[in-house]
Amino acid sequence: MTAATDRQSGTRVQHAAAWLSSTLIAVGLSGCVSAGPSPDQMSRTTLDTAPADLQLLCANEAARSAGIDSTKVLPTSSRKLDQKNYKVELSVGGTPTSCTIDTDGNIRSVQPA
Repeated sequence: MTAATDRQSGTRVQHAAAWLSSTLIAVGLSGCVSAGPSPDQMSRTTLDTAPADLQLLCANEAARSAGIDSTKVLPTSSRKLDQKNYKVELSVGGTPTSCTIDTDGNIRSVQPA
């Protein structure tokens, strides 16, 4: 064997050792990753949002009130106010608008936010 062959062989061994140690570290760390909260424990799911049909009723009413096409209205968020009412935040043609609606689908108010 020549000195050049020895160096190539040594370099291959070093690369293989580096790859193996990196792989072992990655495998070891993968066991340390937290699974996180379950979906029912996430804050997003614990906040009561308005049902989709109520959000659509608000969007349609906001479009009618603004005199624009309903495709220009986008619900951006919603939350439960109490046992009977929801507040739906909308973008009405780019203008932030707020809608209050009850569980029966009665619009209580639509106004700029």
